[in-house]
Amino acid sequence: MENSTLPFYFNLTMFVNIGHYRFMAFTFCVLLYSFIVSANLLLIVVISQYRTLHQPMYMFVALLSANALYGSTGFFPRFLMDLLSDAHLISHPACFTQIYVIYTYACNELTILSVMAYDRYVAVCHPLHYHSKMTSKTVFMLSVLAWIYPAFIIITVIFLSSQLPLCGNEIQKVFCANWNVVKLSCISTTKNNILGMIFSITTTFFPLSYVLYTYLRIVIVCWKKSAEFKSKVLQSCLPHLVSFIIYSITVFCDVALSRYRVEDINLFVAVVLSLEFVVIPPVLNPLVYGLKLPDIRKQILGLLICSK
Repeated sequence: MENSTLPFYFNLTMFVNIGHYRFMAFTFCVLLYSFIVSANLLLIVVISQYRTLHQPMYMFVALLSANALYGSTGFFPRFLMDLLSDAHLISHPACFTQIYVIYTYACNELTILSVMAYDRYVAVCHPLHYHSKMTSKTVFMLSVLAWIYPAFIIITVIFLSSQLPLCGNEIQKVFCANWNVVKLSCISTTKNNILGMIFSITTTFFPLSYVLYTYLRIVIVCWKKSAEFKSKVLQSCLPHLVSFIIYSITVFCDVALSRYRVEDINLFVAVVLSLEFVVIPPVLNPLVYGLKLPDIRKQILGLLICSK
C-alpha cells in the first residue's frame, strides 16, 4: 500500500468491546482522573503554601505531582472520549502530540526520581554539606534539567518517526506509542532503532542504575549507624523507594508487553498492563508522600481541619 493512499488517521485497535459496561468504565475512569487531579493539586498547594515545606525534598515531591498532572491530562481526556466512541481514530498530529506528552511524562518521572535519589544521597551520606550543595539554584537547575533533557530526546525521536512513509494505520494500543508507529514503516527503520536504543539507555537505564547506586551507598552508610539514625533515614527515604519500585514495575510491564504479539495475550490484560505506568504512579504517589512524610501529612490534616 502506498503512503499517499493511507488515511490521515491512525486506528487504535486495542479498545475492548465492553458493551453495557462502557458507561461504568467511563464513570470509574472519570472518578480516577478526578482523584489524580485533586490529590496531586492538594500536594502541590500544601508544599507551595507552607514555608516549612520549602525544602529540596518537598520541592521535588511537588515536581513529581506536577508531572503526574501533566501525564494524566495528556492521556485521560482522549481515553475517556474513546471509551464512549464506536470509532477510535486519531489524526497524525494528535497522535504524535500524545506520544510526546506520554513519553516525556514517562521520562520525566525517572529523571525526577533520580534527582530525588541524589537529594537523599547527599542528605544521608554528606549531611554537613547538604545545605551548601542543595542550594535554591541547584534545586532549580536540577528541576529544569529533569524536564528539558527528556523533551529534547523525545522531540528528536518523534521527528524521525514522523518522516517515515507508512504502510498501515493500525496501532495495537489504546494510546499512541512511537514503536507501534515505527512498525508501520514501509522502509528500513535502522536510524530509528539506533536512536531508540540510545534513548532507552540514557532515559531509562542510566537513571535506574543511578538510583540503585545511591541507595547502595545509603545502605552502606546506615549499616554502622544507630537504630535511631536508621529509623530517620528510612522515614525520609521509604516514600521515594516505594515510588521508584512501583514505577519500575509498571514500566517493565509495558516494555514486556511490547515484546509479545498482542494476539497471544488476553486483550483486557494487555490493556491493563499498557496503562499501568500512566495510571498507578499518579494515583499512589500523593498517597505515599502525603501519608508517609510527617511534615506533609501534618500540613494536609491542618488544611482539611481549617477548611471544615
